[in-house]
Amino acid sequence: MFKSTSTSLILLGVLGVVVGIIAIAWPSVTILALVILFAIYAFIAAAFQLMRAFSSATAGPVFGHLLLALIDLAAGVIALVWPKPTALVLVLVVAIWSFVAGFAEIFAAFQSGEAAGTRAMFIVTGLISIAFGVVLAWRPDIGAVTLALLFGLFSLIYGVSVIVLGVQLRRTGRTLQSTLHDAA
Repeated sequence: MFKSTSTSLILLGVLGVVVGIIAIAWPSVTILALVILFAIYAFIAAAFQLMRAFSSATAGPVFGHLLLALIDLAAGVIALVWPKPTALVLVLVVAIWSFVAGFAEIFAAFQSGEAAGTRAMFIVTGLISIAFGVVLAWRPDIGAVTLALLFGLFSLIYGVSVIVLGVQLRRTGRTLQSTLHDAA
């Protein structure tokens, strides 16, 4: 579509910056967009389950796929009808994930063969992940806004870095492939 990789990267970076600004300026819009994306995902998953049900040759898988399609459909409808509770549940899922991942990182720190610096980094990132999970679970309403703001900050940083990469590629006339090859 685009004639050069640099143009594609610059446009991707601009999109990232715009999304980041929107997420930071209007975190409630970002949260609602996340809920709507979840609902769309659930509807698409329901459609795929229906397709699998009607392409199965035996009755057992048909029933299972129809049941999963109904569950997916219900999840999508619930997300659209009750977006605020859905957002809170999604935040709690992230909190649980962060909490469990933090313990897994701490556990990984004590595996045999890890250097002291690696062990310390696993422990620190594990503790940060656990703390983040606890904070999200403690106040999921504020956690939803926090997640939206963190997403916005990430999008801004990512967008600026991709713009810089695109400008550097344009300036040097190199391709992304050669730049990634040289970095490796």
